[in-house]
Amino acid sequence: MDGSVNFYRGWDQYKTGFGCADGEHWLGLDNINSLTQGRKVELLVDMEDFKGNKRWSRYTTFSVGGPRTGYKLSVGGYMRGGKAGNSLKIHNGQKFSTFDKDQDSWGRNCARKYLGAFWYRRCHHTNPNGVYRWGYDRTLYAVGVSWSRWKGHNYSLKSISMKIRPVK
Repeated sequence: MDGSVNFYRGWDQYKTGFGCADGEHWLGLDNINSLTQGRKVELLVDMEDFKGNKRWSRYTTFSVGGPRTGYKLSVGGYMRGGKAGNSLKIHNGQKFSTFDKDQDSWGRNCARKYLGAFWYRRCHHTNPNGVYRWGYDRTLYAVGVSWSRWKGHNYSLKSISMKIRPVK
């Protein structure tokens, strides 16, 4: 949202959550798991670049497993229309990774390499918990708050938010 909260944090903080709800924050893997288990939930990802352009991606199914699954991500049913593209597709089925708990399927640690934390595979098409970098910057590849299907890996977004709600 504005770079005021450092998202390069360890496993325990991602598990319980951090930040302030009226600003930049991470809800917490335990909380997201509780909100998405046993019910149908959809996901809306809103984003904005530094020129004021806004895009979104919507998914008709979204859930996060519990601690025994490594907080495995289940996301699907991408809905065209928001013009941001489907950057979550490769993350589906992945466990959550941080610099101190590597659960990605790459031989190294994606969270360390790209200075974030997420449901990395080998490694990412989106890095919403990456470093806040104020737009296009190719000095460090793919470490920003990126959504590659819209702006590529070297553009760090002004804001990104992931919103869930129950499906009726």
